[in-house]
Amino acid sequence: MSWTGKFLRIDLTTGTVKTEDLNRDWARQYLGQRGLATKYFAEEVDPKVDALSPANKMIFTTGPLTGTAASTGGRYSVVTKGPLTNCIACSNSGGFFGNELKNAGWDMIIVEGKSPKPVYLSIENETVEIRDAAEYWGKTVWETENGLKAKHQDPMLRVATIGAAGEKGALYACIVNDLHRAAGRSGVGAVMGSKNLKAIAVRGTRGVTVKDPERFIAATIEHKKVLADNAVTGQGLPKYGTQVLMNVINEIGAMPTRNFKEVQFEGAHKISAEAMHEPRPTDGKTNLATNGACFGCTIACGRISRMDPGHFSIASRPQYKEPSGGVEYEAAWALGSDCGVDDLEACTFANFMCNEHGIDPISFGSTLAAAMELYEMGVITSAETGGIELKFGSAEALVKMAELTGKGEGFGLELGMGSKRLTAKYGHPELSMSVKGQEFPAYDPRGIQGMGLTYATSNRGACHLRSYTVASEVLGIPFKSDPLATEGKAGLVKAFQDATAAFDASGVCIFTTFAWSLENLAPQLDAACEGEWTPEYLLEVGERIWTLERQFNLAAGMTAADDTLPKRLMKDAAKTGPAKGLTSGLDKMLPEYYQLRGWTTDGIPTAETLKRLHLA
Repeated sequence: MSWTGKFLRIDLTTGTVKTEDLNRDWARQYLGQRGLATKYFAEEVDPKVDALSPANKMIFTTGPLTGTAASTGGRYSVVTKGPLTNCIACSNSGGFFGNELKNAGWDMIIVEGKSPKPVYLSIENETVEIRDAAEYWGKTVWETENGLKAKHQDPMLRVATIGAAGEKGALYACIVNDLHRAAGRSGVGAVMGSKNLKAIAVRGTRGVTVKDPERFIAATIEHKKVLADNAVTGQGLPKYGTQVLMNVINEIGAMPTRNFKEVQFEGAHKISAEAMHEPRPTDGKTNLATNGACFGCTIACGRISRMDPGHFSIASRPQYKEPSGGVEYEAAWALGSDCGVDDLEACTFANFMCNEHGIDPISFGSTLAAAMELYEMGVITSAETGGIELKFGSAEALVKMAELTGKGEGFGLELGMGSKRLTAKYGHPELSMSVKGQEFPAYDPRGIQGMGLTYATSNRGACHLRSYTVASEVLGIPFKSDPLATEGKAGLVKAFQDATAAFDASGVCIFTTFAWSLENLAPQLDAACEGEWTPEYLLEVGERIWTLERQFNLAAGMTAADDTLPKRLMKDAAKTGPAKGLTSGLDKMLPEYYQLRGWTTDGIPTAETLKRLHLA
């Protein structure tokens, strides 16, 4: 129970749809979502596959708590080989799509092959069809979702789709559902586009069953109260969203600014959560219209923003004057601080563009910041950019490039390659602030040392959501550690990575971990799922998932040499703030991390480790 026990296999090459039984033994070992889908993917796909070839597969996957009464139980993930990194990719999204898929009776959808023409997948409970999508190809995310709802005459239809960026192969194209929720990182949208799959439209009314309904409801009520009583999940995130971090991270000197040349941004307060709450002098309204929640969420951290109707970016475009998905912290940083832009309305518009056209705002903003540095150096000129001056701090450049990149036009096509390929093309690969090809999120490893090890060892390239040591190093959750120290960080990162993998496999949101530990998750899973689920076993599941992902990457050609950081962070010390004079201490942390993981000095899991985790 809680798993539906069924999944779909869609062969786009032959146009066939098959129903298969879920492997219950694998479900016991890997739980669901990120874990179970990774097991299926690793078993079925050659790690050396070209990510954009028909031989690559992609799996849309739910967790056992998806679609249940568990708080935040609306998550789904997309697992594939990512074209941005050539590593295992697992992008997680909220909204309502995951719940709808589970309620339609499916744990997963495995998509393989390539359609000879644009198609979309229509799912209404057990009725599954591959349909022509010619009328939607070339349309935006917003146009496609609204068009499919009108076509099916069902406003409750849930749609996950790509925009032009995914169709044209932007390497950090994402898959957007519910207009502004996204499986955002590693280029999963480009894989979808390479298969000529425009969208998946789902309607599910079958419900989700759990093992012990009475015990499950009691457990969810108890742990919802834990979330409500916590200062972060009960107060900070509902009011300010993740943007609550903007001024905090800036103050401690860990705000990457102007492509990580600096660690503090003088304009941070202008694009912060507090700024989103301040009435504008132009129309007296705030940028933040309201907060928003995904399915089953009692936190409601989402930002819904209303732009200034007189702002230059939308003055002649009334369609952008309606409220839509506003900037979260990562997007505000990438579009703002990293590009030196302190115009909140420009950042909001660029974020609208990322949502509407389906691109990852983190990778887009970071790639634009690298291009701005190349422009500052004279390596890129207005001849390449179509006359646009890519100067740090230019809101006009941000707005224009967000639209061009989303549409796959002009210099936006080059930005769509990502910073690793862009900077290499222009002879300065050292300016790409990325790991394994994926751009950094919004925390400078010189000011938060644990995040340097987190980035370097992340299985999907630089990522904060694989091991959010900011919780401990800045917020004191579950205990306070010194952000400037390297001691103890190897163990901290491993613990966060393993626990996070278990949460990602369950179907709930990682933001619950500001208040919950595996001690809170286990009782809910144990009441919902067949078998016995304890915190200790879930930690083992998490470690098994992490190690399986590592094995896939090693087989794909990754080595310990890829567990590194850009030279800028290893050689150039922070110039201001508490971390002034410091560089990343990765070289001190990485050997201990390998040892704690039971890996060799070359970063390869030992035979004993594989046997202990039932991977050999």
